[in-house]
Amino acid sequence: MSATTDDGLHDEPAYRWPIPPPEGWTADDLDRIPGLPPHTELIDGSLVFRSPQTRFHGRTMGLLDNTLLEQAPEHLDVDREMTVKLDPKNRPEPDIVVFPADAVTGPNQTWYEPEDILLAVEVVSADSRERDREVKPRKYAAAGVPHFWRVEQDDDKGLPVVYVYELDPATKSYGLTGICHDRLQVAVPFDIEIDLTAVNRRGR
Repeated sequence: MSATTDDGLHDEPAYRWPIPPPEGWTADDLDRIPGLPPHTELIDGSLVFRSPQTRFHGRTMGLLDNTLLEQAPEHLDVDREMTVKLDPKNRPEPDIVVFPADAVTGPNQTWYEPEDILLAVEVVSADSRERDREVKPRKYAAAGVPHFWRVEQDDDKGLPVVYVYELDPATKSYGLTGICHDRLQVAVPFDIEIDLTAVNRRGR
């Protein structure tokens, strides 16, 4: 079947959405299913597609990504929008991850192991609030990711507000250690200081 434009001419063939197997998709399937939209995630065996990002989301990711790269020690590295293979049925894509540099396997790598992730960051979007606030943090904690940041947009100023969490290894759950407005300053997983008011500043 082909899609037809308003003038009656045939355009690209209509996309056929993949039909899941009875037991659901697996983490390895993300690299094999043809034609998936960019940044498709796997949550509990189901494919999750992202809506177009907002300017706030993109600018916040840029600020955090650039600053973390500048401040990270030599043995650590930072990536944005790389999936983490938590288990056979879950392969979420954090907005930003911090990991040991030796976890990189090459330029065609598409995912990381959860034990390599030191920090996972999610910038909350309108279509991802429940996943970013509840589902994904719970899964990151269960997989042993030691640090998690949830970033929300301040309703008054439109600036990022960062909720900082640290893993309790005994309960495999996160505890809130700080809520950062205007400036984020933490000592783990390394010394980090970020001016959150610079999110819309060019040449920062």
